Amino acid sequence: MDFNMFMNDVVDAARKDIREAGYQELKDPETVDEALNREGTTLVMVNSTCGCAGGVARPAAANAIHYDKRPNHLVTVFAGQDPEATEKAREYFEGYPPSSPSFAFLKDGKIVSMIERHDIEGHSAMDVMGKLQQIFDEHCKEV
Repeated sequence: MDFNMFMNDVVDAARKDIREAGYQELKDPETVDEALNREGTTLVMVNSTCGCAGGVARPAAANAIHYDKRPNHLVTVFAGQDPEATEKAREYFEGYPPSSPSFAFLKDGKIVSMIERHDIEGHSAMDVMGKLQQIFDEHCKEV
């Protein structure tokens, strides 16, 4: 199999996973600004093709939201695939270095909390899901 075809399949599957979980894909800087400046709470999943994204971060992202409290908005950018959108999103993550996969939690467009790659890699999806739900408990309203 051609490597580029293989990688396209991997990327397509990763995009599909997170879209089917209910996250809005942000592919350009304009949609990032629009989405991250909304009122309320926003969870940003910085997606990637690495193993910890597929084995830990995306499953955690998909399952953490089935909870009594959850963010108003669920969005995702794809590091390495949509570089301008990812770079724009990272401008909102003030005080945190670039990290993928990762999760940023914003309230009214301001960073509140971050789950970085080192909080994901080597952990289980359940561990990361618990970290996300702790943030939801602290900052989100019951749905």
